[in-house]
Amino acid sequence: MRPPVRYRVRHLTRYVYEGQVAHAHQVLHLTPRVTERQRSFGHSILVNPAAMLREDHLDAFGNGVTRLELDRPHGALDIIATMEVEISALADIDPTRSENWEANRAALQYRALDQTPAQLDVLRYAGGSAYVPIKRMFEDYAREAFAPDTPVLVGAEALMAKIHREFEYAPGATEIATPLVEVFTERKGVCQDYAHLMIACLRSLGLAARYVSGYLRTHTGADDSKLTGSDASHAWVSIWAPPFGWVDLDPTNNLRVDRDHVVLAWGRDFGDVSPLRGVLLGGGSHTLEVGVAVTPLAA
Repeated sequence: MRPPVRYRVRHLTRYVYEGQVAHAHQVLHLTPRVTERQRSFGHSILVNPAAMLREDHLDAFGNGVTRLELDRPHGALDIIATMEVEISALADIDPTRSENWEANRAALQYRALDQTPAQLDVLRYAGGSAYVPIKRMFEDYAREAFAPDTPVLVGAEALMAKIHREFEYAPGATEIATPLVEVFTERKGVCQDYAHLMIACLRSLGLAARYVSGYLRTHTGADDSKLTGSDASHAWVSIWAPPFGWVDLDPTNNLRVDRDHVVLAWGRDFGDVSPLRGVLLGGGSHTLEVGVAVTPLAA
């Protein structure tokens, strides 16, 4: 069995405002999740200027959330999240042993009287959401990967490879408000677009998939090469694939998620797990600086 990998993560977010912000409320998803394969060895969130009020709780998806209220005028805001996590290796998975996609889809039909809470939880990720519409064009695009009787994980990995092959990773080509139909038409975007598109394709087929936010290992391999999307927040897809449960796939890099991804939060789409979202009084326009370092630690 491959050994676990421990990382130290530092995530800096800096806003510099045109004018003074008189009052602000911020909601942060910057707390690492504890999962079957990810352990947390502590985290902290430093805020400058200091918040007047801070509350930490879990949201409806089980993600750690920090709410801040800043009541002093400020022209800049720094938020520094640090954490240390350990990630165990993914167990060997044979995609051909996953349930065929038609049976998977049939099991996801809503039957409130005979479905368990766990099954109903999976259903939350099968419908359309704010950034992920259900459309025939997405179903048609995915059909090539999902021939009759195809194991669901085989089809999902084929779809992931197709998106990776046919779309261009182009920072600055889109923003979070860019409609997914436009991303699909232009065939370019960034990690959140790749994730939203793959989720839309899977859900349009009647399958369940969730949006996962987190980080990538900054460097990987003996040549110190980088995975696409490192040095910033990253996003990928988790598909419901019995009997393996949720399996994470990264369409930006065309790989099954293993030990190079740190999980922060998951939800229906970006809107549920935005690293930082706020409401401001004043400030005007602003500039934004984000820096992420994910550093492996010695065993």
